[in-house]
Amino acid sequence: MVRSLWKARTAALPQQAVVLPPLPLPTVFVVDGVIRSANPAFRRLLGVNDPVDRSLFSFIADGQEAIAQALAGGQSMPAPVEVDLITEPGRETRCAARLYFERWTADPGPSGWLLQAVDISDQKELENRIVQSQKMQAVGQLAGGIAHDFNNLLTAMIGYCDLLLQRHRAGDASFADIMQIKQNGNRAAALVRQLLAFSRQQKLEVSQLDISDVIAELSHLLRRLIGQGIELELHHGRDLGLVRVDPGQLEQVIINLAVNARDAMPNGGRLTVATQVETVKFARRMGHETMAPGNYVVISVTDTGSGMSPDVQARIFEPFFTTKPVGSGTGLGLSTVYGIVRQTGGFVRVESTIGIGTTFTIYLPQMAPVEDPTVLAERRDGLPTDVPPPETGSGGRGAILIVEDEDPVRAFAARTLRSKGYHVTEARSAEAALDLIRGGLARPDLLITDVVMPGMDGPTMVGEIWQIFPNLPVICVSGHADGDLRDHLNALGDIAFLQKPFSLKQLAAKVADRMPSNL
Repeated sequence: MVRSLWKARTAALPQQAVVLPPLPLPTVFVVDGVIRSANPAFRRLLGVNDPVDRSLFSFIADGQEAIAQALAGGQSMPAPVEVDLITEPGRETRCAARLYFERWTADPGPSGWLLQAVDISDQKELENRIVQSQKMQAVGQLAGGIAHDFNNLLTAMIGYCDLLLQRHRAGDASFADIMQIKQNGNRAAALVRQLLAFSRQQKLEVSQLDISDVIAELSHLLRRLIGQGIELELHHGRDLGLVRVDPGQLEQVIINLAVNARDAMPNGGRLTVATQVETVKFARRMGHETMAPGNYVVISVTDTGSGMSPDVQARIFEPFFTTKPVGSGTGLGLSTVYGIVRQTGGFVRVESTIGIGTTFTIYLPQMAPVEDPTVLAERRDGLPTDVPPPETGSGGRGAILIVEDEDPVRAFAARTLRSKGYHVTEARSAEAALDLIRGGLARPDLLITDVVMPGMDGPTMVGEIWQIFPNLPVICVSGHADGDLRDHLNALGDIAFLQKPFSLKQLAAKVADRMPSNL
């Protein structure tokens, strides 16, 4: 190796003081790979008092070969080399630097190289952030395509399960099998939501709530998740106030952290979930982010597991990064946590020590008290149940036009609404729907349309239909991942939105809400 040439020549160097020219950048004078002089700026950059008469390579963690080749080459001005500087061998990186070379002869003294260092740590951090952003964008685009196509399949799967459950109630021989199909469909939908959460493209259904209530409701599930060999401790802070989050997504965050902690304690241990209020008086650096001053509700999840090395800690929020064996994890758990918390306006910090354990700390901005205490109750009452209620009668009145290119989804929706008493007309494309209307179809009372379809899309079709039937109520359904989709639809006019996959109950409730009241 080229570096070995420098070691044999170090002892023979004459010990002579070298005075460097006055240069503003951190500068060292190197002869045969040994530092003969260093200006104060270089000493401050490196964090050492006296680097003189020491090998230059002892201060370089990455890039040693490139430096050795540049010093041994015949070029008078070698190309700059990027390196990681350290204070001592084996120590953590002090900074990233770009070294510039220039031949120079001391007067009096030997000939050698002037190396000027430019600190590029901020540039490297920015590059890393850009790379991470590109990763998130790529996975987000992938998730968007998966969400659109996969959610169409899941809508039909879950919907037909709902129809079967109306005929096969609890106690029926087929009930358990149907529920298994539906539950696995819901698990698949949750996986799609994980991808969207990581890429921050999901639409959050936020409400103001007390964190203590969420954790108290989760406590029984957490105990089942972590098993009997791990002790669960809950410490609720006082006067936490409220935060504005999506309750379901917050539960997912805590569950993911608990499962991650469980896997870090295969021989048992203790999992502690604690809450408190913290006032941040000054802007605080949180990884690549900056947390603004203010009051935060803090959730800490601490385990007594194996801990993580600094290298692992630096990558834990990357998509698909996992330390688990192949087939034991997707690598999306912690990246999902990060995506949900950041989309909510919060921050995540991790502290870990090998052999002692790990603490994940979540900071959520504290909100003012909710004005209407019934908001949360109304939202919970509106959530669909796993088993739809038995059919008690038609109850529906009015004509509905359904436009959906996926045959199973369209058939499920039409069958559901006809069973409710509505008159339903189907069209498998926007062009087909417009042909029906221009061919004499009477004005429907409600239009239900997919957003993304081959040819003309849903919003464009709605604009065409509104020219024929002004103020026609519209429900747009979509499994697409575009987080701004609802805002775009709202800009067109009064359009309701239903996210795929949806259940029988969700569809019926949305239709009943949008159907004109005079029918």
